[in-house]
Amino acid sequence: MASSRLQKCRNTILEYSGSITPRLKWPNSPCLCLTNIFLSVNFPERKRRRGNKMASKQRSAATEGDVKAFSQHMDNYSPWELRRLSEHFRPDMVYVIENNIPMVLQELIHGRVITAQQAQDYSGWEKNHDSTSTAEKLVGDIFAVSYAVRLGLWECLFALQSRWAHPNLHGMLDEIIQNGHNLLLEILLNESGHALDPELKACQVEHKAKLCDLTGMMKENKMPGRSEGQIFPIFNRYVELKVISDRHFKKQTHQEHEALAAAGELNEYRLQRRIKSELERITPDRLFRWCFRTHHVPLSVMVSGVAGVGKTTLVQKFIFDWATGKHYQKFAFVFFFKFRDLNTITEKRSLESLICQIYPHLQDKLPRVLEDPEKLLFIFDGLDESKTDLKLSRGGSQELCMNLGDVKPVTVIVASLLNQTLLKGCSVLLTSRPSKLTSLEAGVFHRVASIVGFLSKERERYFSMFFGDERASRKAFAYVRDSQVLYTLCYNPSYCWITCTALKPCFMATAGRPQPAPKTVTQLFVSYITHIMANHTQERPEPQRMRDILVNVGRLAEYGLRYRTLVFQPHYLEVANVEFSPFLSGFLVENPQTDDSAQVTYSFLHLTIQEFFAALVQYLDYKEDKFRDTMDKARSCKEGDYEIFSRFLVGLSHPATKMPLEKYVGKFSAEATRKVIECLSEMNYEELQSREDPEGKRRLMNLLHLLFESRNSQLVPDVLGKDAHMDFSELYLMPVDCTVLAYVLSCCEEIQCLTLDSCFIQNEGLERLRPEMHKVRELSLSDNDLKDDSMKNICSVLKHPNCRLEDLSLGQNMFTEASCTALASALKENQTLFSLDLTRNKMRNTGLSTLLEVLETPQCKIQKLVLQENGLSDDSCGRLCSALSKNSTLRHLNLSANVYTDGCAEDMHLLILTSPSLTDIRLSLNDFSPAVERQLRSLQREGLKIHI
Repeated sequence: MASSRLQKCRNTILEYSGSITPRLKWPNSPCLCLTNIFLSVNFPERKRRRGNKMASKQRSAATEGDVKAFSQHMDNYSPWELRRLSEHFRPDMVYVIENNIPMVLQELIHGRVITAQQAQDYSGWEKNHDSTSTAEKLVGDIFAVSYAVRLGLWECLFALQSRWAHPNLHGMLDEIIQNGHNLLLEILLNESGHALDPELKACQVEHKAKLCDLTGMMKENKMPGRSEGQIFPIFNRYVELKVISDRHFKKQTHQEHEALAAAGELNEYRLQRRIKSELERITPDRLFRWCFRTHHVPLSVMVSGVAGVGKTTLVQKFIFDWATGKHYQKFAFVFFFKFRDLNTITEKRSLESLICQIYPHLQDKLPRVLEDPEKLLFIFDGLDESKTDLKLSRGGSQELCMNLGDVKPVTVIVASLLNQTLLKGCSVLLTSRPSKLTSLEAGVFHRVASIVGFLSKERERYFSMFFGDERASRKAFAYVRDSQVLYTLCYNPSYCWITCTALKPCFMATAGRPQPAPKTVTQLFVSYITHIMANHTQERPEPQRMRDILVNVGRLAEYGLRYRTLVFQPHYLEVANVEFSPFLSGFLVENPQTDDSAQVTYSFLHLTIQEFFAALVQYLDYKEDKFRDTMDKARSCKEGDYEIFSRFLVGLSHPATKMPLEKYVGKFSAEATRKVIECLSEMNYEELQSREDPEGKRRLMNLLHLLFESRNSQLVPDVLGKDAHMDFSELYLMPVDCTVLAYVLSCCEEIQCLTLDSCFIQNEGLERLRPEMHKVRELSLSDNDLKDDSMKNICSVLKHPNCRLEDLSLGQNMFTEASCTALASALKENQTLFSLDLTRNKMRNTGLSTLLEVLETPQCKIQKLVLQENGLSDDSCGRLCSALSKNSTLRHLNLSANVYTDGCAEDMHLLILTSPSLTDIRLSLNDFSPAVERQLRSLQREGLKIHI
């Protein structure tokens, strides 16, 4: 019965698969996805929005015939089969529905799946709870009713896809149409696994037990006061990560990507918006799910992410869940390798000998294990730590393996598995920092995902787990949220740990007054380092000895930064005279090479701790020649390698920042401090601000970050000079960037021009900037998706008693008539503004009428008003004419691209004749007839230009 239905399903797909499901055709592109996993397309937000509009215009609406054909296709599944498929796609359904509940409810009413009253009830539930719980309730209720109602939900989702370009929606519909017959079998296979003979089954059980032991426990970094890090079951401590996936390999340098991410510069609002609008969500147990863009199940997957974001933890949890039977039982055997372990294998090997070295218990049964490649998954963690490049091109100089016995370097074996010349049909999962992505061929990987770490809820949960004390965790988290700099850092799990460790004595002091909480990234790391020094062990060295130890550690870190070394062999420590000890275990960690090996390598707890020590050593052991070489290297480096290092270096120059450390290691070098400030003051601000390319603007923002870390308010105006201009247009500014920019503004008396067009700052960024924006003379905030709730911040600037704002551009935002009352009130109080641009908002007639009350007042100073494309119609023209007849200051008026027609020709005629101060009026792109246009153009005279 089931097989006949599957055959019918197959036939139905062949009949209409090309006409029903819209396709996003991205040839030769890897499938994108996310852990929760989120996938994204790499192009600017503003252009992307326009692209989506075009896509939606090209996408034809689903006809009744299309929906009927889809319904007939779904009829091929029995009630049991449809229930299994629906449960499989349940997370996708919830995720899709929660992003536009009103649209879904409307479609469900139209499809008679629910009643209008039920829809109203769900809307009420959303108001009292949230969109996620509403979507879960809706899907749960529908699934609990009947086969027919469940089928009705599918039909409504199918009808919606023509006007809703959501990847998860298209993905599940495409998969159930194109691959439903195989998916049902795969669901069962992933639950029950393959039928193995008793000997192979016993081998599998032993192998799973070994992997359970290897991945089942999660070791936290050592905490101050403990000799060992705490061990937790991974299923108790694992906090789900958020990931975006790139459609292709973005050609940007690793250090730029990693340095920005390490600084926490990730705009959560923008990420949330991209997740909702265009990112496909996929949980870790779906990494090898069907890809609707390439129409096949991927065999090779890359998961990338910056240092500390959770790649290894993700892999650990993935393997543990496989070993305990929770997912992907279609893989009979999973093999897990770390590149840092593989680095120790210098001689050539065969794949068989490599597996036997890591998994000796498989030796006797290995030939049989490898007989069915489709049942095998190979996982390689940390490609960025590999000492040898992974050459994936078939035409490369190194010949790939063709047989299991071929003896080759380890990276050639990995490349052979990826290229399917070895064990054709096997699956491969790699993890890496972004550094390697730019040098790899994109076509090799069928799916590429990038972990972005914790969003707000995960951060809050992590704080709660770390502190254990609910009151203290709430206080600490509230402080971090208010700080913004620290809050954006905490997207990274490693930063979360460092932040919590540094803040613990500030919010959980056992005796005396709590320590002051840090405000900058440098202060955060100083707090962390001093906390380790004060509490880590009772074996704390004397100050001079401690200084010597930190100097040696700093030179090791500096070497690693210069030569891009993250993992250090024991001889590196010997050369640097670093003797590993319990004290140093708060900064350095031992990495056992294999489970049963006595050999170890060493690495810093986090890349940024390595960068911090590389900066710290400049103050503890100042040597002019080494300092000069380091600074020359930092200045000449274009990839961003030294960006975070430079921030630490500058941050440590401030007396209050370095003082806590000086208590333990003695005074910092005064000469180093002088040289750092001198280098900073000599930076060519004029050259940076004159560059219009994104790289120049990013470098300018990095300079502002250096000034922020310096906490030197006198240095800021010296670097920026008088009449400073700042243009960050088209550069995405994160909340932390806005915090930094606000600090820089606070150190200046006046800024001539600040351009923030298309920076996507949102209200969150505007809130950070608000206290200092009154110092700007020309301010442009166009194309930032600002809404009515942002107007209160703008009005606060206009009402400031020392406001110097003369030119304000708010074009291409989302302001409506609702914001005009507050704006009009602020304009009445303001005595400095001469130019106001409201292009492409939604002020409409009502909003214009409110603003005209300002233009009628004698105190009005506005000389230029731009109301282009605001939905203004004929009804507003009479009111506009009346107001401007009383105005003696307005020179330029732009009413282009509205909906004025011949119906207001008389009022427009009167407006032109009776506005005493008007010298320029623009009326292009309205709906005037040619005759009226000629009539209005004829009114042009000396001193008045009419553009129409």
